[in-house]
Formats: sequence, structure tokens, C-alpha cells
Amino acid sequence: MSPNDSITVVQPRINIGDPHICSDSKSRLSMLFSLYEALVDRDSEGVFSPSLAESWAVDDDVLSWVFRLRDGVQFHNGERLRARDVVASLDRVRDPSLGGELGTEGVYASYIGDAVIDALDERTVRIATSKPMADLLDLVVAFPIAPESALDELPENHVGTGPYRLVESDGSEVVHEVFRDYWGAAPRVKRVRWVLGRSSDEMARMLVSGEADIAPGLSRDEAESVRSSGNAGYVSRHGSMCMIFMYNCSSGPCVDRRVRQALNYALDKREIIERLLPDAAEPLKGVLTPLHVGYDPSVPGYPYDPEKAMRLMAEADHKGGLSLLVNKPGGNAYRTQELIEVVGEMYSKVGVTVEVDSYDGLEPGGYSDKVRSKDIGDMCWFDSSPLSTFRVMREKLHSGLRGPWWEGYENPGVDRLIEEAAATVDLRDRKGIYERIYRMTSLDPPWVFLYRPMYFWGVGPSLRGWAPGVDGLILPACM
Repeated sequence: MSPNDSITVVQPRINIGDPHICSDSKSRLSMLFSLYEALVDRDSEGVFSPSLAESWAVDDDVLSWVFRLRDGVQFHNGERLRARDVVASLDRVRDPSLGGELGTEGVYASYIGDAVIDALDERTVRIATSKPMADLLDLVVAFPIAPESALDELPENHVGTGPYRLVESDGSEVVHEVFRDYWGAAPRVKRVRWVLGRSSDEMARMLVSGEADIAPGLSRDEAESVRSSGNAGYVSRHGSMCMIFMYNCSSGPCVDRRVRQALNYALDKREIIERLLPDAAEPLKGVLTPLHVGYDPSVPGYPYDPEKAMRLMAEADHKGGLSLLVNKPGGNAYRTQELIEVVGEMYSKVGVTVEVDSYDGLEPGGYSDKVRSKDIGDMCWFDSSPLSTFRVMREKLHSGLRGPWWEGYENPGVDRLIEEAAATVDLRDRKGIYERIYRMTSLDPPWVFLYRPMYFWGVGPSLRGWAPGVDGLILPACM
């Protein structure tokens, strides 16, 4: 791969927005982490590595973390990185009034809202949490650091320490140029244009015509069309996103574990994939994917077994069948309309009738707000996107914490193990605990485990050999 001095990335979003809100938009995060850096980073294997912090240590009680900052790091405005910038940035991250995207308001505050964050000296920051938090780095990696003096100018003026600085931004494109005083290795790509693609079809066309060098978010058919043109190729990879139906475990038939098991056995997930996303997804076996810490490949999941599904429903006093109210967002994003139709067809074969409540007409994020408020029927379509096992467990499964995406699931054994993991410093030991949770939640499912999709990035001829990060981000400085 020998990238040009300048590349063009076409993607469906070019609004960077506020750097300190919680978001899972890969388009936004790719731009953001070209301008900003966090205390730690993930390497190509997903292992945490130094970034603005050259080292860190955690006490045996897992309540206090100390980060030692690199010396000589400059912000784009010429200021030198100091511990007070980190403290001010993290205070802003946890400000509950900051807002969020798609129902994520206050998510970060729920983790570190009551933490004591202070500067021990100009290059040392301490984060003291009220409860053990062995996976704090899972959060810290997502927190961009900006100078204290520029925080009031956000989100209009972006000032970071990253390898690129922002030089232009309007409604149709964003331009980054190399930051010549960057503390790390100088990127080979000197200038990056992020341009708006209004559809994946348009993005594929721009790649083939040579107007763009990278185009994320293509379908398999679009990616194959790009490759068949002879002018470009593509990279594909399964991600950490889990497509699921979350059960209402507070009321209705899904309170019964046998019903939840039956509804998993009643779906032929491979056929669902073949009909909706042929060769572009793989069935889920549980609450995690192979990219997550704690995934156990020996877990069998739920092979298609309609007879077993009917036996379990009969044991749960639903021998005559049952009716389910299933929520979905409006429209057909992620092909949810077609998914519901296929699922309804399969469920009808075991005596389950599906009634659909589609939240059409809601503002962006309105569906997520409904789910967050626990205002759902018997099941609701959702996607579980964090690469962090810690976040998946804490936000969706722990009945004591009742996180933003918890829908009534209660398993005291799971709660205890989540807390045990939070107090376990050694990663191998913590991984073993998460594996136990993964096995337990497979047998006592909080969700219908559907599939994890494959992602496709169209790639121009000068970037062949390029691959996204383990988190799916496009980081031009790594090319």
C-alpha cells in the first residue's frame, strides 16, 4: 500500500459534533479520533496501548487509577498538554447536561459521575471511582482530550492533540491536514477530505469513478460491484454489533425463561441471514461476539428446533400458542421491516402470533428513548454495539444497576459475577468470569440472539492492503 499525499473518504456522515458525547457512529468517530486522542488507545489486536498516557497503574482494590502523561505533547493551538486539561475534559464528558446521541444522554456519567478526578501534578492524573472498575480503560479509550482553554468553544472549534488538525468544514465536506507538531510519527497521508455520500450507491459510484479512495458502509452487492468494475476493491469484516430482540423481562410472557428459550429455538437464524443478508452475517450464540472479551466458542447457542420450542412453550402453559407485541423503529433501516416479516412467519409455525408496533414519525433517537424508558411491548428490536464487554454487561444485564438498555432481566448469579469481574484486576481471570456470564446468559437468555452483520469498506487502488481498526474506524494516520 502506498497512499497518496491526499485521500478522500466518502461516508454518510461528516458532522463531527461534540467530541464528548457518547456515540457509536463510526463515521463520526473516524473523524473525531483523527483530531483528538484519549489517554489510551487500542492496537490492531484490540489490546490497550499508551496514547496521551505513557503509563498507568491501578490499586489492588481497583478503586484508584493513576495515569502518567507524555511529556512534550502539544495541542493544535500550540498549548502544551497538562493534567488539568485531562481533568477538565473528563469533567465535561461526565456532565449530565451535555446530552448524547440516540438515547445515550448520561451514559458516561453513570460510570464516572461520582468519581474523584484530579491532577496530582502537571503530568499525573488520578481517577478514583466509588466502586471497583477493573475495565475503566474500556471507557477512557473513548474520551477525547481537549485543552481546558478551548472547552467553551466546543463543538464549533475542534482543538486536539491528534495527528491531524481541522482546516475546513461545511455541510458537504470536512478537511483535515497533518499537524506538523504532532508528538508521534508523522502520517504518510498529509491531507484527508471527508465528503458526504447521500447513499451507499452514490458512495460506490464515487469510488469506482476515482472521486473517493475509501467508502465505508457498502452492502455486499455494492462491494462486489465495486470490485467487478476493476477500478477498486473492498475489505470486509464481521464487527462487534449484535442484532437482537430484547425481551421485556418485567411483564408478559417473556418473564418466563422457558418462553425466552423457546423464542430462540423457533428461529432458523441461518435462513434469516440467507434471506436478508446472504454471506454478510453470522448467527449469534449469546450476548457477545468473538471480538468481545469473554466470548466462549464452545457455547452451542440455539440451533433451529421448532419442536423443542413448542415443548418449552407448553411447559410454560402456552400450549395453545401466544401473542407477542414486538416493537421496531420506523422505516426499514437495518432491514428491520423485512426481518420482522420473516420472524413473524417462522414464529407462526410454532403457534406464536406477532403484532408489530412500529414507531414511525419519531424524531431521530426517539425509538432509542422509548427503549431506554422501558416503554416496550414483549420484545423490541435493538442493536448492541459496544466492543466493551463491561459496557454490555453493565448497561443491559445487571438488574441492580438498571442501566439505560436494561429491560427487566434479573439473574442474581449474573449480577454477582459482573461485580466480581469489576473487582478483578488480572485480565485472564476477568476473562474467565465473563466467559461464565456468557454461558449463563446463553441458558437464561435476555435477548433473542439474531446475528452480527459483516461490514464492507470500498477501497481505491492506491490503498489496497488497507484495513480498518479493530473497532471499525478509518484512521488515516495508520495508513
